[in-house]
Amino acid sequence: MEKSYRYLGYYLLLFIPLIFAAFYKSYLVKFPHYEINFDNTIHIHAFLASLWVLMLIVQPFLIVNKELAWHRLVGKLSYVVFPLLILSFIPGIAKLINSGETIFIFFPISDCLYMIVLYSLAIFYKKKSPKHMRFMIASSLALLGPTIGRIFPRYFDMSEVDAQTVQYAITFSILFALILMDRKNKRDYNPYSIAAGLVVIHAAVFYFLFL
Repeated sequence: MEKSYRYLGYYLLLFIPLIFAAFYKSYLVKFPHYEINFDNTIHIHAFLASLWVLMLIVQPFLIVNKELAWHRLVGKLSYVVFPLLILSFIPGIAKLINSGETIFIFFPISDCLYMIVLYSLAIFYKKKSPKHMRFMIASSLALLGPTIGRIFPRYFDMSEVDAQTVQYAITFSILFALILMDRKNKRDYNPYSIAAGLVVIHAAVFYFLFL
């Protein structure tokens, strides 16, 4: 692994407390006595999302510790887990449509499209490790949506629009920092530029719909 990214796994570990804070009150604290509206599709989605996060976190550690066979095995497992994760969004989208809150399908659909594009590019460049790694890092930033989108309104009494603006600010800051680091080290930062372009489109559609 490139020297600049040797601590990547530790940075990705930060997603764990963020996810815990985001879903503690609405999901985790209710275990095992969930309300009747918490059907199996929600639990399946939670399981697949948790598995996906763990896979993202473990991969850099496997590379650093030269466990390449395990790294490839987890990568192949993603060919099953990732499509299932995307499919697990469908019941939630259907519930939003049936409830009449169709505008809110923007969030799962846009996050799915962001992940699909970047994950697909990561797989396309799987034999070019630098590009593959950067596309996977960029794809992981999709996790900021469901975490920040819950943390700031719930704990800081922030509106949906303000919370989303904070998310965009954090996402752009991370991508900008990664681009600067790669430029300094004379590395190919195009994957981050592509991700930034997708976030711009995401933001443009969001503000058009919600402002």
